[in-house]
Amino acid sequence: MHTTADLFTELADFADTQPAVHAAARTEDDTAFELGWDYAHYRLTPPPEALAPGHPVQQGWRAGTATFGSRTLKPTPQVRKWLQLRFSAWRRGKPFEGTQVTPNFLAQIDVGMCPVTRVALTHASGAGSDASVDRVCNHAGYAAGNLAVMSARANQAKADLSCRSALTVVKQLETSGLDTLDGLNALQWSRLAVLMSFVTPMKHDEAACLPLLVLPPNRLRLLNAVQALQAVVTLAFTEAQAVPRLRELMAHLPAPARHDFQVFVLTLQARRLAVGQHLAGAELRHALEDFWTDAAVNRRWQRFALQLDEAACERAVRIAARRGLGGKGWQWLPAAAATEGWAAATA
Repeated sequence: MHTTADLFTELADFADTQPAVHAAARTEDDTAFELGWDYAHYRLTPPPEALAPGHPVQQGWRAGTATFGSRTLKPTPQVRKWLQLRFSAWRRGKPFEGTQVTPNFLAQIDVGMCPVTRVALTHASGAGSDASVDRVCNHAGYAAGNLAVMSARANQAKADLSCRSALTVVKQLETSGLDTLDGLNALQWSRLAVLMSFVTPMKHDEAACLPLLVLPPNRLRLLNAVQALQAVVTLAFTEAQAVPRLRELMAHLPAPARHDFQVFVLTLQARRLAVGQHLAGAELRHALEDFWTDAAVNRRWQRFALQLDEAACERAVRIAARRGLGGKGWQWLPAAAATEGWAAATA
């Protein structure tokens, strides 16, 4: 059974963000009725297509409006996005996990820059740079661990593709001589494919050979243990004394793999020193990601990682989680908890 590493904390208090639940009799479509009820609770109007007489969202909205009157809640931008996501999921027949995916959760995964295109995100401008929240794995539902913020341009390029389809696009660009396809260049498509790979179960050898061209966004869950280890080791270089702390992890690795792990870590350390200690925040994240465009970094990582199996990677990740390598805000999760609410078999 696959296990997973969640690189960022799941410890959040959602009590103040949970919507009111109408306990009276429901229409045939309870999900749509409750959605309309929540629109009314925040004194917002549902999309025009949901306002037709007899529409279940409209029925919930009218019932909520009659119940709440002027006693409504303030709609934050995260609340508006939360309602928009729920409506989109309902309209498209996609599962939406409403216990963990709340306005507070959406605030936690918000970013100022697209992880795929690296452009500053705008809001409601109608441009390709507008922020967009979507499922990273199109075969699973709207659920915690499977949502990320990216630009509308990157999201439109992703469409309904799988990770492997995105990797195929990269090869097409490299062999065709084209600069872009669907608005993204080869490096941007590569970042998108790696992002999607995090939530796509893969064979160990396949996942071990992917470069870490994009670091996992906040609250995204990694379903391949070797990629979790790859991210942990890379993120260790956002902290002071990375090499001494990684030597502690090396002691828990299989003995034959320790030398190659040390060589890989020293390779990363050399590149980290080369970019200067002044880098921080997004600049440092981008520098760490760019290290993985270096053939030597990938070659030395693969030489080490392919000596391990999934179980060895899981052990290393759990040890790293306990010791706070790569930061304190992430944890290891068992598979059942990691994909809770994903509805991957039915999506």
